[in-house]
Amino acid sequence: MKSVYFDSAATTRVRPEVIKAMQDVLEHQYGNPSSTHAFGRASKSIIETTRKTIAKELHASPQEIIFTSGGTEADNMILRCAVRDANVTTIITSPIEHHAVLHTVEELRNEYDVTVEYVKLQACGTPDYDDLERLLTANDERKLVSLMHVNNEVGNILDIDKVSSLCKANNALLHSDTVQSIGHYKWNVEETPIDFMTAAAHKFHGPKGVGFAYIKKNNTLKPLIFGGSQERGFRAGTEPVHNIKGLETAFVLAYENLDEEKHYVEALKDYFKTQITKAIPGVKFNGNCSDNTKSTYTLLNVCLPMSAEKALTLQFQLDLKGIACSKGSACQSGSGKGSHVLEHILSEEDQQKPSIRFSFCKYNTKDEVDYVVGVLKEFVEK
Repeated sequence: MKSVYFDSAATTRVRPEVIKAMQDVLEHQYGNPSSTHAFGRASKSIIETTRKTIAKELHASPQEIIFTSGGTEADNMILRCAVRDANVTTIITSPIEHHAVLHTVEELRNEYDVTVEYVKLQACGTPDYDDLERLLTANDERKLVSLMHVNNEVGNILDIDKVSSLCKANNALLHSDTVQSIGHYKWNVEETPIDFMTAAAHKFHGPKGVGFAYIKKNNTLKPLIFGGSQERGFRAGTEPVHNIKGLETAFVLAYENLDEEKHYVEALKDYFKTQITKAIPGVKFNGNCSDNTKSTYTLLNVCLPMSAEKALTLQFQLDLKGIACSKGSACQSGSGKGSHVLEHILSEEDQQKPSIRFSFCKYNTKDEVDYVVGVLKEFVEK
């Protein structure tokens, strides 16, 4: 039995170079970065070098990069602090954001009585930009727009330049969950003005448990976590130096090899799309994921032509065959809850069919695609 990992949108395999860099820090650079002796200064240097590396790639200032435990913490921190410290009274988001955003804005609605508005979606799941403009111009309330750059389930790419322009024209703050974007797309915060961004290292072949928030320096947010002066006083707690080094190594390698690896992964996705279309008549691609100009090159979300009853065992059967992927609808695994993303963009009929997200990386091969498509074909036909 083969072992195929097509779930890189959930988390990626760590690069060997990253493991080596982290191991070296764990073994030799174990000083507390807040200590003033040589061991501490060596650890502090790793952190500040990483901060500069990230800032240079994003065309940001080092002081605008704050290390966190990952994207969820960064999203929570930014949204909560924006309401508490930046006089935000209205949050505009979409119903298909990551739950790190959706659950947070609902909590903020309950705690601070902020108004939460959900922008309408086009049929494919892309935000309706005319409706966004309508929401931005509806009143003079202080607004924050929170829209993810790359949707983690269907891969739709937000027109971030258009959203940035709309926010700037209406004096609104802009936050984007860029967890599926950083490491896969280039960013320039000078050309595309944005107030807040978030990233997680494990989405681009780095370690879990570390990420960063980009917080534009003109914003006057205050700490959410207290207890020390780490991260320029914005986030207390002893920094995980080995994880931050792993983040830097993964980040550098992602952008050094971006063109080559993007070309390879995009070709692999196109091959998967071609093969599954030939093998399974009636297969559909959810959202914009079949169009690489409107969706990320790293994933496909497919709706398979089979009954709801048969779909119940699909995920189990794929796992038995050694295939790792992510389910996308309620009719699999006996779950009472389906994908909130697909719920908003699929017809009721297609919601009864199984949708599976396959996500790819540099370590995948065409042989793996052939194997997975063969397993799916056999299951659909039997």
